[in-house]
Order: sequence, then structure tokens, then C-alpha cells
Amino acid sequence: MALKIRLRQQGRNNYQTYRLVVADSRYPRDGKYLEMLGWYNPGLKEGNVSVNAERVSHWVKLGAVLSERVKSLLAKSAPSVLQELNARALAKKQKVASKPKKQVVAKTKEASKPKAADAKPKAAAKPRAPRKPKVAE
Repeated sequence: MALKIRLRQQGRNNYQTYRLVVADSRYPRDGKYLEMLGWYNPGLKEGNVSVNAERVSHWVKLGAVLSERVKSLLAKSAPSVLQELNARALAKKQKVASKPKKQVVAKTKEASKPKAADAKPKAAAKPRAPRKPKVAE
């Protein structure tokens, strides 16, 4: 299941509010969701975002991906979650960079192989015996 943390549209005409939810990416925008993590009301000037940072962190650890809008909202309301996410991504990049690349190893193996002139010629393939026809009973 591909989890996403995204905004779910709520409210009425000309006055939209949004819920911050964890949902399967295959579900429609306003469809079923697993958990509500907070809300966003763009109509309010102050205090227009409420986020449960612990639960967001929990879902990110389980593999949920943040949408771009949610990232920008978290940067304002819960920057600690984004810092944790960035630190985890940096550690993953460093871990991948520390592994030796297989391509370099393969090239060194090719260089150590004997040349084609030194190698023994391959034996010709043996011809197959013809198959016996099946007899209908």
C-alpha cells in the first residue's frame, strides 16, 4: 500500500477547509482515509494550522510520503518533523554512497580475464536425436 499524507478537502462553497490525512495514494482526494492528523483553514489569519506532529512522524517512519502542500504546512507548524525527515534522507544517501559500486568491480574482473586468443575454443554443440512420434491410442 502506497501511503501519502495529504490534504482532504472539506467545508462548503467559497469557504474551504482541509483535513491533513493519511490515505492510500490510489484513493480519490476526498475518499477514504486511515487517520486524520490535523486540519488547515486558509480563511483564518492566525492559528490556521493544527497538526499532531507525533502521529505525522509515526506515519513517515512507516513509509508514508508527504505531499508538497503538506511539506510547506509542516515547515510552518511542525518544523521538527521535517528536520527528522531530512536527517533520515541524508543518512540514507550517505549509506548508499559508502557502498562500493558494482560497475567498478565488474570492470576490474573483465580486465583480469584472459584474452580471447588465449582462451580454449568452445566445442561444437551436439546435434539432437529426432523425436519419436506419439502414437494415438
